[in-house]
Amino acid sequence: MNREHVLVTGYPSLQARKLLEHILTSEPDTHVTVLCPSTLLQAAAEHTERLGETSARIEIFEGDPSALDLGLSGSEVRALSRKVTRIHHMAHASHVGLDRPAAERLNVGSAIETLEIARACPELVCLVHHSTAHVSGDRAGVVFEDELDEGQGFHSVEQETRMRAELVMRRAMRDLPIAVIRPTMMVGDSDTGEAERLDGAYLLVMLLLGLPGDLAVPLPTGSNNPLDIVPVDYVVKAARYLGRQRDAPGRTFHLASSENLTAQEVFDTIARAGGRRTKRSILPSRIATMLSRTPAMGRFLQEPRALVQQLATKARYDTRHAKRFLDGSGLTCPPLEDYVATLVATVQDRVRDRQPNESISESGP
Repeated sequence: MNREHVLVTGYPSLQARKLLEHILTSEPDTHVTVLCPSTLLQAAAEHTERLGETSARIEIFEGDPSALDLGLSGSEVRALSRKVTRIHHMAHASHVGLDRPAAERLNVGSAIETLEIARACPELVCLVHHSTAHVSGDRAGVVFEDELDEGQGFHSVEQETRMRAELVMRRAMRDLPIAVIRPTMMVGDSDTGEAERLDGAYLLVMLLLGLPGDLAVPLPTGSNNPLDIVPVDYVVKAARYLGRQRDAPGRTFHLASSENLTAQEVFDTIARAGGRRTKRSILPSRIATMLSRTPAMGRFLQEPRALVQQLATKARYDTRHAKRFLDGSGLTCPPLEDYVATLVATVQDRVRDRQPNESISESGP
């Protein structure tokens, strides 16, 4: 086999950047080709330039993950197919307000096109499909890693189309070495605080910042439901490791913290980090709507109901495959308590940057 060569789609998203950095650091002989849309080529070049000498092992291809052959020329496809040994398919759309045609194209379409490239790679060892645990939709109770289409409903078109993208990958497992990873609610880097969008768990922090400092923070609807959070740095390290395991293809892995926290416990932890007190009451969607119109929150929340929807799941994610394969790797998900202060500070900094004339302290605006 030739030396390792990895193809990464979805660059330069935060998750793809972190994976690229981890591969270059952990695998000194591995080369990486990243697929980048034309509109983000400058951002991609700026990121690779910051990587110093390791950038010599990076090749940036302009392309579109949902286009025929990923938007690559015939010569580029032939060059890649001869050398690619692993693929990390990270391109997807997950932002709030995504319409169905865009979700179909960016989630399902990109999975289909990535498979076509994979079929052309004779040296392929593993295609790692980066999915989400939230393909479980509105299911309740324990969700096992082998389960996918169980007749569940979905809170958004994003969840539905990402489940369908997984179905595409699962059908192809019969003749291609594919592993699927499903992280739970993902946040930014646990060390640096770097984050891409203020969604998911960041909405809870935004709620803290959106209330006057002398008010106790009401607990959201669904506070007794499970809520699992994982930082992006843990996810990419686990994904890289799993993608190199001989028996990983053909399996799906839930990447969870395994802290078994409820939404109430997560909310309390965030409130303490922000110097706030909580009260045991309910935050209905109409209050979430009102808060989204406050100066500190309105510019970040595109959909007021997103906060309530994020807490609506009653699913718990079984991790027996992930635990067995990661045993002995030295990789463990840090507990929320270890990085919650960084998470809160990230939101405070972002709000300050967007609202330079507003004063926002640790206890609120």
